[in-house]
Amino acid sequence: MHGVVFLGDRELALQEFPDPTPGPGEVVVKIRASGMCGSDLHTYRAPRGGAAGGLGLGGDSSTVIAGHEPCGVVVARGNGVTDRQATIGQRVMNFHYDGCGVCHHCRQGWTQMCVEGATVYGITGHGAHAPYMLMPAETLVPLPDELSFIEGAAVSCGAGTAYHALGRMGVRGGNTLAVFGQGPVGLAATLFASAMGARVFAVDISAERLALAHQLGAEQTINSMTDDPIANLKALTHGQGADFSLDASGAPEARVAAVRACRAWGTVCFVGEGKTVTLNVSQDMLRKQLTIIGSWTFSITGQADCAHFVADNRIPLEQLFTHRFALDDAGQAYRLFDQQTIGKGVFVF
Repeated sequence: MHGVVFLGDRELALQEFPDPTPGPGEVVVKIRASGMCGSDLHTYRAPRGGAAGGLGLGGDSSTVIAGHEPCGVVVARGNGVTDRQATIGQRVMNFHYDGCGVCHHCRQGWTQMCVEGATVYGITGHGAHAPYMLMPAETLVPLPDELSFIEGAAVSCGAGTAYHALGRMGVRGGNTLAVFGQGPVGLAATLFASAMGARVFAVDISAERLALAHQLGAEQTINSMTDDPIANLKALTHGQGADFSLDASGAPEARVAAVRACRAWGTVCFVGEGKTVTLNVSQDMLRKQLTIIGSWTFSITGQADCAHFVADNRIPLEQLFTHRFALDDAGQAYRLFDQQTIGKGVFVF
């Protein structure tokens, strides 16, 4: 089979890999949808010869099939896999981490924080930008019947990350929320928070993404290339600032703006990966009694919770997707995604 690998320096290739065969405790999933995540761009853009290091994970991405938002159907099981874990023909997502299974974090479902080091499928282990994917049965998450395969792919990283971040902040109906960065994660946060009844203000530098954010429920959109987001957000909140701010961009200037646009006693959440930020601790945090948290993806139970939230509340998650691609179009797909003007992209099989 052919799989996409990131070579670094904004180049990729379709390389030949053997069709996977499950070993003990493993399953093979026929991929039906494999999402494109903003985190992929760190690896896609990183220097050659160690592109997985774009997220500080080490390894050489040129030997690993990309794609960490898998969704598909179980087609083969290895020895020891029970019917309770997986059945042939079952619709599933994948929790895209694997760890030792016995440390404190693994036992709580936070395998990405494994003290022995985690495998990250699509970055340090073979992922889903290929027709088939081999994975441990314990990483499977059932896909609710109400959700399409591409919705399951979104939940498997980007949308799941947004859902968990909103939960950590405690966003509720009637709150004001500023979302900085309207890539796949930020757009999902805008969609979910709006569905929860929050007043959402979307900030980005792309007119196309801001237009999509408005369609997904943002009450107001702010283009930070032409308008001051801090002044605009305070004007929209009677001079107080937003109750909550979420940065999904990872850009230092957006992180600073997220902090300074948040009201006293408010909460700021950093979700976007990479880079650093410099704050005036006294003015920006202490004297505002501000809470600043970081949120890294979600637990395996949190992935299932997000899927059921989407299904139970009939959230139109497919609206996140502006582009669908065949695997043979991977080069074109990532060149377009790299411009950061489109919504979410997905490979459909």
